[in-house]
Amino acid sequence: MELKMNDIAKMAGVSKAAVSFALNGKPGVSEETRKKIFKVIKEQGYEPLRKHKKGSVRKLASISLVIIQDRTGMMNRSYASLPFFDTLVSTLSQNVGGFGGQVQIVNLDIRHLRDDIANNKVLKDSKASIVLATDLNQRQIEILNNQLRNVVFIDNYFENVAADFVSIDNFQGAYQAGKYIAKQGYRRIGYVASNHIIFNFLQRRAGFRQAMKEANIKIPPEFVISLNPTELRGTLPDILKRKQNLPEAIFCEDDYMALRLLKELTRQGVKIPDDIAVMGFDDIFEDTMVTPELTTVRVPITQIVMQAINQLQSKVADHDWLPQKCFVSTKLIKRESL
Repeated sequence: MELKMNDIAKMAGVSKAAVSFALNGKPGVSEETRKKIFKVIKEQGYEPLRKHKKGSVRKLASISLVIIQDRTGMMNRSYASLPFFDTLVSTLSQNVGGFGGQVQIVNLDIRHLRDDIANNKVLKDSKASIVLATDLNQRQIEILNNQLRNVVFIDNYFENVAADFVSIDNFQGAYQAGKYIAKQGYRRIGYVASNHIIFNFLQRRAGFRQAMKEANIKIPPEFVISLNPTELRGTLPDILKRKQNLPEAIFCEDDYMALRLLKELTRQGVKIPDDIAVMGFDDIFEDTMVTPELTTVRVPITQIVMQAINQLQSKVADHDWLPQKCFVSTKLIKRESL
């Protein structure tokens, strides 16, 4: 028999109004009563998907945030230190916890994905999941989409997979960056590419390449540099150690690589942006902690998370829901490094 709010109230020994207040994150119940209510909800597996007004979006009691760890990828052992992850978790917690729900973080190993999914009790019980899909390929996306009940993938995208995606418009962001660099009058342009290939970086390359094509600018092979996308330390590539025939401006596929370049070039006495201008992508916190501050492309993480939550709520509520793919645009952030 499907549980109702009255049943939860009786089991917790509280009023129906107290349950309603707790579920909607409203004042009027003590913290002790709130915990008692959610203890019953968890034990009984109650999912308070409710509509307050006609046509309004229903709210989920809990969401599983699924992290796929890859020792050689972006989501390696130190993934929790990445700015994207911190904002993702805090935004999810604020919005789900705001009406009494909870976010459960589930870690899976990319090497044995099927077994991890099958043996994970949280995922077996979960009715709604958001997967941080940064490192995943199409086959892995399909495995998760088939085995999880209701799932939205963020930070990745595959055109030919019938699944729900919310991702950055990486093409638009890098295209915008390329147009801006060309508009500043730079013609000798370098490009710093990630040595770890994921969808995001491939789309950034395509967008930047399109901007260069429209500006009739060709990037010579020696101006294309490969770096680790998550390391802030390391020596400069040989091409940047010499004093002649240098690029006038360099675009980096993420801010970690841009900050690494900015720091090492400054250490060598290169003036930024007078000698070489540097631009990144992501707009992480550290960008404003260096001199000069880094020009970059802002990724609207909070908006991405909110879109994923809304999409997931609609998906769970509507049995006739069809998969939806959503791109969120980026914003150019002009600072002193370019």
